[in-house]
Amino acid sequence: MYFREQVRYEPLPLPDRVRRPDDEAVREAEAFRDDLRKRHSVRDFCADPVPEEVIRACVEAAGTAPSGANHQPWFFVAISDPAMKAQIRAAAEEEEKDFYAGGGGDEWLKALEPIGTGVSKPHLDIAPWLIVIFAQRHGVTKDGERYKNYYVPESVGIATGMLITALHRAGLCCLTHTPNPMRFLNGLCGRPESEKPIMILAVGHPAADATVPAVAKLKKPLGEILSVHKG
Repeated sequence: MYFREQVRYEPLPLPDRVRRPDDEAVREAEAFRDDLRKRHSVRDFCADPVPEEVIRACVEAAGTAPSGANHQPWFFVAISDPAMKAQIRAAAEEEEKDFYAGGGGDEWLKALEPIGTGVSKPHLDIAPWLIVIFAQRHGVTKDGERYKNYYVPESVGIATGMLITALHRAGLCCLTHTPNPMRFLNGLCGRPESEKPIMILAVGHPAADATVPAVAKLKKPLGEILSVHKG
């Protein structure tokens, strides 16, 4: 967030402090880890409704993410309108035809085989909500002056991760979808050209017969993603 009239640094006493004893911190961290292990990307949704208030709260949580210069270069469009969802599915599937016809390249297509993806995207119709995430290349002040945003991919990536986590904490499943190109989403969602659509999240509850690819449960062990250097 950027205000031309607020350009000087003004320290504010830390408004919130959350500190736990070491043993409690370990328990909380391990419990949170174990809970996130229950998060799954789901392609099989049911049509059970999800209250708008849940979506709003989860997006509001994502909006607390850190960002470059605190410019918060993101915008979220939540869609439950069946006609809009149908348009998004049709456009996404049209683009996916070229990808799976060879446009994605042999290596990429082979990598996707264990995931079981394909051209058909029924989840974009069935899931009660689609959340389209836009990255703002630049911002505009209240008087119409353009200003630069910083670390946009990193900032939006952090916010998106927090959104996915918030949705899981609310008992929902989601699936990331990144058709390329996605310029049709600007017009459909009424967003300016200065914003780039980077992801669609299908959000809802899993179908009774929902499945996940077996390979999705194969996560790298801690030793392959962490090194510790003690003083």
